[in-house]
Amino acid sequence: MAIDRLYLDHAATTPMLPQAKAAMLDAMERWANPSSPHADGRAARAALEDARKRMADALGWRGHVIFTSGASEAIAIAMARAKAARIVTSPVEHDAVLRVTADAERLGVNDDGRVNPATVRADEQSLIAVQHVNNETGVIQPIERIDRQGAILFVDGAQSAGKLPLPDADMIAISAHKLGGPPGVGALLIRDLALLEASGGQEQGYRAGTENLPGVMAMAAALEARADWLGQAATLRSRLDAAIENGGGQIVARDAPRLPTIASYRMPGLSARAQLIQFDLAGISVSAGSACSSGSLKTSHVLDAMGWDDVSAGEVVRVSFGPATSAADVDRFLSVWTAMAQRARR
Repeated sequence: MAIDRLYLDHAATTPMLPQAKAAMLDAMERWANPSSPHADGRAARAALEDARKRMADALGWRGHVIFTSGASEAIAIAMARAKAARIVTSPVEHDAVLRVTADAERLGVNDDGRVNPATVRADEQSLIAVQHVNNETGVIQPIERIDRQGAILFVDGAQSAGKLPLPDADMIAISAHKLGGPPGVGALLIRDLALLEASGGQEQGYRAGTENLPGVMAMAAALEARADWLGQAATLRSRLDAAIENGGGQIVARDAPRLPTIASYRMPGLSARAQLIQFDLAGISVSAGSACSSGSLKTSHVLDAMGWDDVSAGEVVRVSFGPATSAADVDRFLSVWTAMAQRARR
C-alpha cells in the first residue's frame, strides 16, 4: 500500500495556491508578447502592468518592481549592476548571494547567526547585502539596527515576503514559489532605478527577455490570497521545539528571533543524510540545509559561520511548515523522530 506523504519542506518550495493556479491558467489565454505594439500585445501589457501594481500594493511597496525569473536572478542583477564600489555581505547568506559575491567583505555574525551591527563599516560607495530570514534556520536578521551610513541596502526576502512586513531597504529580492506562486518567476523591488545600471531590453531597460505574463499574474494572485497563518505556525513549532528538546535533540538558534515556519534540529549520533533517508522511507519530506545545495556533502556554511563543528552540523535537518500543516502532521513527524533518536542513542 502506498504511503501517505507528509510534506514538511515548504522553505524549499511550497504548493501553488488555487488562486495562483487560476490566474496562471487565465493568463495562458493571453498569448501575445507584452512588448508587441498591436492590440493583442497592448492587452498583454495592460495585464502585466496591472499585476505589477497589484503585487506592489499587496506587499506595501512604493518603489519600482522589476520582474525576473526568480530570486536568484534578482540577486545577480542587484549584485552585478548596483552602483556601488564595494559589496559587504554576511557569511550566512543564501548560496545565490555568496556565489556572486566571492570577493565581498563579510560581516561578523553572533553564534545564533544574526549579523552583529557593530561590524558594519559602510559608506555611500557600498552595498550591504543581508538576508531578511535565513533559509536554513529561520533566524530573522536585525535589519533595522544596521547603520547604513548612506550605503545601498539589499535584502534577500525570498523566505519572508508575503509572511513578514518588508524591511526598510533599497532593493529586495522575492521569489514566487516560496509564497504559493509558481516556480520560475520573481522580482527585484527597487526604491530608485538610478541605483542600478541599465542593461537594455524589457522591464524598463533593466532586464532583457520576454516577460513571463502567466507567472507574473500567478505571483500577484498568490500575494493577494495569502492569509495570516504565522500564529498557527508558531503554535506548531513551539510544540515541535519542546518535544525535540525533551527527546534529547538540539534546536538551532533556539533563542534567536525566528520565522515560525522554519526550524532546524540536531539529532546527536545520527547524520542528516541517514535521517533524510529514514524520514523519506516513512513518507516524510524534510531537508538538510538549503535545497539549492542539499545534494552536496558540504557542511552547511550557515552553521559553520555560527561556530558549529562539522560533526554536529552534519546531524542537523530542517523542518518547514506550510498553511495546511496541522498538529497531526507535527505529531507524525515527532513519532518518527523520537523512534529514530532512541535507536541512535542505543
